[in-house]
Amino acid sequence: MRSRIAAGFAWLWRYALAALILRYSKKRTLRRDREIPASPRAETWTAALLFGAALAGLAFVAIYAFDDANTQLLGLSIAVALALAAAALILAASLVVPQETLEEPRPPFADPDDVDGPKTGLSDGFSAHQQEGVEEAALTLREGVDGVTRRRLLKAAGGAAGIGIGAAALAPLASLGPAVGDRLGASPWKDGVRLVEENGVPVKAADLEVGSFLTAFAQGADKEQLATSLAVVRVKPEELELPEDRVDWAPEGILAFSKICTHAQCAISLFRYPLFAERSPGPALVCPCHYSTFNVLDGGERIFGPAVRALPQLPLRIEDGFLVAAGPFSGAVGASWGRVKEEE
Repeated sequence: MRSRIAAGFAWLWRYALAALILRYSKKRTLRRDREIPASPRAETWTAALLFGAALAGLAFVAIYAFDDANTQLLGLSIAVALALAAAALILAASLVVPQETLEEPRPPFADPDDVDGPKTGLSDGFSAHQQEGVEEAALTLREGVDGVTRRRLLKAAGGAAGIGIGAAALAPLASLGPAVGDRLGASPWKDGVRLVEENGVPVKAADLEVGSFLTAFAQGADKEQLATSLAVVRVKPEELELPEDRVDWAPEGILAFSKICTHAQCAISLFRYPLFAERSPGPALVCPCHYSTFNVLDGGERIFGPAVRALPQLPLRIEDGFLVAAGPFSGAVGASWGRVKEEE
């Protein structure tokens, strides 16, 4: 076991030293007498794939900064970046880097009585055999770039891909900052804002029946904004078990909650209202993606599924028969990982 470990360290030392020789030695040229055909087309395609990976990585950063609610685009951009980088490495390994099978000669076992051996060459601590091994390793490393005609282009492309993918990997760390959530915390809901349907028609309280479900938006707000959409439901007023500070948030049994699930920011589109409550669970909003379930009777508390926070509730009142917001949401909209900052 020790001999294998020693052999491994010797191999690493040999190639590290060989790389230093190639990097800093310009007087001495190490080369075998052979011809390796260049492949400019493969080099161009490799560089193009690497630049594409860089653009996809930077696209991930841009989406994360300006539209991080779009988890599909986030996943697609990082997947494309990694796929293009992998394709570039496969292409470079098969068509750019010379392919050759070499047999490495194994040195004979050292004489245990000959501790130091003859000294020559690079340093006093090197034997002739060790020096030969380092030169052979340096030659192998040199031959790894023989036949590559567009080294600067490939270096630039590799650096760009590293920057793009590296930025994509580091971008989510911004969610750990103390000011995270301010942008998503911006909500169009405030006292007096009307609830409207998708076509802009104001929502009448009389149009909602007990057990009904309606998607509503803030009047005049961008419907693509994360905090603008609502899940509006109606239950029997005597069923409500709201906290004391929310007893007037549900006029005539009408409640409004954020339509964005607090688990993974999916859209909540199911409302469970059983007809036989003694045999079925109570009224609840359900996310169809991962089945997070929120009790509407007690203010949107989570009762099942992977979500860990309650669904933010919007206080309502009725003005001239239409539903109007009576204030802001009870909490931050969106997933716990999606730039949400809890209110103290």
